[in-house]
Amino acid sequence: MLSRIIAESPLKTLPADLLVGIETADDAAVYRLNDTQAVIATTDFFMPIVDDPRDFGRIAAANALSDVYAMGGRPIFALAVVGMPIAKLPEDVIHAILEGGASICAEAGIPIAGGHSIDSPEPIYGLVAIGVVRPDQIKTNKGAHDGDALILSKPLGVGILSAALKKGLLSEAGYGEMVRWTARLNLTGARLADLSGVHAITDVTGFGLAGHLLEVCRGSHLSATVEFDKLPLIAEAVTHVRAGIATGASARNWESYGKDVDLPAAAPEWYNKMITDPQTSGGLLVACAPACVDAVLAAFRADGFDRAAVIGRFSAADGVSPRLTID
Repeated sequence: MLSRIIAESPLKTLPADLLVGIETADDAAVYRLNDTQAVIATTDFFMPIVDDPRDFGRIAAANALSDVYAMGGRPIFALAVVGMPIAKLPEDVIHAILEGGASICAEAGIPIAGGHSIDSPEPIYGLVAIGVVRPDQIKTNKGAHDGDALILSKPLGVGILSAALKKGLLSEAGYGEMVRWTARLNLTGARLADLSGVHAITDVTGFGLAGHLLEVCRGSHLSATVEFDKLPLIAEAVTHVRAGIATGASARNWESYGKDVDLPAAAPEWYNKMITDPQTSGGLLVACAPACVDAVLAAFRADGFDRAAVIGRFSAADGVSPRLTID
């Protein structure tokens, strides 16, 4: 539905300095200021996925800033987007949410310079994130090359853990893993911009691994193959999904793009649920030349992404539509 709405947008003539807009469903807009500077602008906000208010603020902030890093940029400041049911939530809870977001921005080295707040029926929190990047170092989701390796920086399964939490089935260790990964900044993206062998970057969020990878395939006019056994997965998420726990969004994701995904005939149902699992503040998905793989993995591991892994490769698209094959 979103694709149809965007396609019907009345704005047909775009300024030449708008280097990245809505054309390929990229992570952020990028506008060139001059030959050496471009500004990145993005926003993201949502309702709580965890019970702890400070964790909610941290996760929402890291998720919003991720889009700047996914463009190869670095954030410079943020604006808060706040909707709170002030008659229902105690002031200290609202304060904890905002403090959690501010702590992640401090970790990124940026201020929250303003924002907007409303009284809303449900808690909503997020950021408008502003960043900068050199125009010649922008990493979009449409630059992958035939033969590129595909690297994922964070393990999958956050949506499944969230579903288990809502059912009261998530262990304390599982909750810790969920917060550990969702509150971790994808700051490595800014360093990957310096590597000429890195051709495309996106982050894995609400459309799941398959959905965001297909966006790269379509933008780059390529197909991709993912080796399921090489995917980094959160162990407790595997346990829960094999027991039948998944989000409703996973099924909607498959309905949206499943026609372009080839799963092995004998693949269990949980394979489908894992590749469509909506991630909050998920990992960076990187397309790079094979010769650049070691440098990309080293950059991720230097920033604490110890689960970063090569998960597949890009190839020429056979036929009209790019496809994703799961081996």
